[in-house]
Amino acid sequence: MTYLFLQHYWWLIVSVLGALLVFLLFVQGANSLVFSLGNTPEERRVVVNSTGRKWELTFTTLVTFGGAFFASFPLFYSTSFGGAYWLWMIILFTFVMQAVSYEFQNKLGNILGTRTFQWLLVINGIVGPLLLGGAVATFFDGSNFVVDKMNITDGFQPVISHWANASHGLDALLDPWNLVFGFAVFFLARILGILYIINNVDDDTLRQRCRRHLLYNVVPFLVLFLAFFIRTLFKDGFAYDPATGHIYMHPFKYLDNFIEMWYLTVLFVVGVALLLYGVIRSYLCESYVRGIWPAGIGVVVVVLSLLLNVGWNNTAYYPSTTELQSSLTILNSSSSMFTLQTMFYVSLLVPFVVAYIAYVWWSMDKKKLTREEIDTDDVY
Repeated sequence: MTYLFLQHYWWLIVSVLGALLVFLLFVQGANSLVFSLGNTPEERRVVVNSTGRKWELTFTTLVTFGGAFFASFPLFYSTSFGGAYWLWMIILFTFVMQAVSYEFQNKLGNILGTRTFQWLLVINGIVGPLLLGGAVATFFDGSNFVVDKMNITDGFQPVISHWANASHGLDALLDPWNLVFGFAVFFLARILGILYIINNVDDDTLRQRCRRHLLYNVVPFLVLFLAFFIRTLFKDGFAYDPATGHIYMHPFKYLDNFIEMWYLTVLFVVGVALLLYGVIRSYLCESYVRGIWPAGIGVVVVVLSLLLNVGWNNTAYYPSTTELQSSLTILNSSSSMFTLQTMFYVSLLVPFVVAYIAYVWWSMDKKKLTREEIDTDDVY
């Protein structure tokens, strides 16, 4: 195993985790629709209890995603999580709000009322996907940071990277294209959330209401995602010379990546087809309730192809708009050969973890959720 192979391998692992995280945002998507799908307190409790079965998977994947980035590409972790900390702190705070809401909304002595905690779920369902999408969009559009590895010799302030302004990541929301992608992820999460409720809840009234809302979210998602995707294909991208590490602007870089790495194009097309199949069949066929699976697999495949596009083929995956040569690549931001090699063997356990998650998911979903079930004590 060469150092170059391990760097590419770990970008693949991080990309897989990122793709799974986007799929698992169906929890946030469904939560953002609590008051739209649930017209009565009973219906809202059904929606909350449905997502309450899976919310830990999303939060755990988010933490694992950050941990994998920290271990394999520590310079990105210190630059983004350390420099853009306001953006990441808001994201994490909304997930804490989610956990608190699930735990306390129906506890005895809740003086704030159930609706208050349900609104916390709605806030997490809106802010979480929107900001995560905006953060991912900076992989294509760049961020305001500076990296100077010589600062490590500074005895008073040995900080390698720092943010170039006082916004500490919130400036990402000033770029309209970051917002376009952020809202695309938000509507995608809602689509997945609707498909999940259709599959997980055995209630004809809720399923019919879900199908109506499916159309309301598919249209804006397609408009926003296609606008961002087409613009990205034809914009200048951030490339680097693997021999010297010099970073430069490359016309149509991301389009060239899809052409040169044709297998990513195949993945992207297959993923889009699966997503559309799951959505269209769920909308047109009232007896079809398994749309979450083709759509979910499609989302994972599409996001994986996008993340590999921005990290492989001599592409700077975290560009700096302040100082171009500070941009991060998988070559200049990765851990040591020893660390990556050691983690490689640990990563071989991932299939067993995935198998365990699949088994737990199957065990929880053997019996579909009904209105009668929420009358028990052990519910949210």
